[in-house]
Amino acid sequence: MKHRQGAKFSATEGAKDANSSHVLKVSRLRKGREFDEIFRTGTRINGELVRILYLRDNDGGIKFGCAVGKRQGKAHIRTRGRRIMREAFRQISGRIISGMKIVLTLQTKGLSSKSTDIQRELESLMARRKLITS
Repeated sequence: MKHRQGAKFSATEGAKDANSSHVLKVSRLRKGREFDEIFRTGTRINGELVRILYLRDNDGGIKFGCAVGKRQGKAHIRTRGRRIMREAFRQISGRIISGMKIVLTLQTKGLSSKSTDIQRELESLMARRKLITS
């Protein structure tokens, strides 16, 4: 799939279901109430660079969103942070177990990090909670 400049996270790239070999659809969280639900009732995993909030869902697919607070920097810095988180998530999305709603937020230290560092930490935090397959 070709990406044009400014393209959003592809909803068709996805994870494999743990019980089968077909590819699951990864869709984006879009509504504020979806984010609020995860922020209020989701489980938090804090790392040095990234914070993961997740909620188990019975839909079977994966819903993903990322958030960077306004206090963390100017618009171009926050945009870069979101872009880095989307790329790190895209790299590991094929190994995430199905039935999850996930929100990623960057810690202040993560804004100046590389996407490979974020990806590495994301993998280790999710593996610790058994949210990805090995």
